[in-house]
Parts: sequence; structure tokens; C-alpha cells
Amino acid sequence: MKLGKEEIQKIVLGVLLLFGLVYSYFDLLLGPLMAREELTEKSVRGLGPLMVSEKAQIETTKTMEEKAPAVAMTVLQVNAMIPEGSPVAWFPTRMADFFKKQGIDRVTSRLNSETTDKQFAGYRKLTWGIDFPKIEFVPFASAIAALENEEPLIEITSIQIDASREDVEMQHALVTVNNLVRQ
Repeated sequence: MKLGKEEIQKIVLGVLLLFGLVYSYFDLLLGPLMAREELTEKSVRGLGPLMVSEKAQIETTKTMEEKAPAVAMTVLQVNAMIPEGSPVAWFPTRMADFFKKQGIDRVTSRLNSETTDKQFAGYRKLTWGIDFPKIEFVPFASAIAALENEEPLIEITSIQIDASREDVEMQHALVTVNNLVRQ
């Protein structure tokens, strides 16, 4: 059987169409599909460490939920220790009464600064200066120790004691304290 020129052209054209079809299948259909599969696989592998960190976050959350009742009790206790009203009204009076119980009569309290406490949401930290114009050292030291023990929301940040030139037995003291109050 002898093929004519026209039949050879049809066969060649058919073979070219077949090659075009195979090329189109692999390049235009299968190629993007494989690239998308690789990208998806890479993103799934990237989620592995994220899943580990999220599982750790879930464990942390469960631990916090278990501790929540105890923390709520602590917050209630702290709130019970803070008097109602503005701290400017009750803190100086409270300090004067406390130091009078300790045998120290002359005490002046001033508000130095106020900052929001980043560690405890819903509370702010007030910095007070407590001035003792004339004081003896031993009663002062025992009063400061009693203040630290009896007032858990007060933190003494600095104590400055200056000797008096007029009266050798008396000193001038300035105590800086931080106090935790509600916002």
C-alpha cells in the first residue's frame, strides 16, 4: 500500500496534533497541578511547628483555667485590702494612723507619681513620699518593718535618712513607697 502525498500530510498533521496534545496536557494541565501540589505540601510542612506551638498554648490555657479559681480568690482578697474612694483621701490618713500606733507622731505623705501597672490589669501603682521630720532611728526601723509586714500592698522602694545637726539623737527620714490601688 502506497501512501499518497495527501495521506502523508494527514498522518504528519495527526502526529503533530498528538505531540501538541501531549505537550499541552503535561505543560498546561499537569505542570500547574504539580506546582500547586508542591506548594500545598510545603505549606503543610510549615504548619508542623505552628501546630506544636498551638498545642503548647492550649496546655497553657488549660493550666490557667485550672488556676483561675485560686487567682480569683487572690483578686478578691486584694480588692478587700484596698479601701473605697480616692487614694489621695485615705492613704495619708492611713499612714498617719499607722505610724501613730508605732509611736511616731509627725508624718507627712505626698503623692509623687501614678502609673498603670502592666503586671496587674485593672490596677495602678501610686508612688508616695512619706516624710518624717524628726525621728529616732530604732522606733523608725521597727515601724518600717511593721509597715512591710502589715501592709502587703505597699512596697518600700527607698529610704533616705539624714542626720540632724541641731539634735544628734534625731534624724530626718524620707521613705518612698509604691502602693497598688484599683483603677
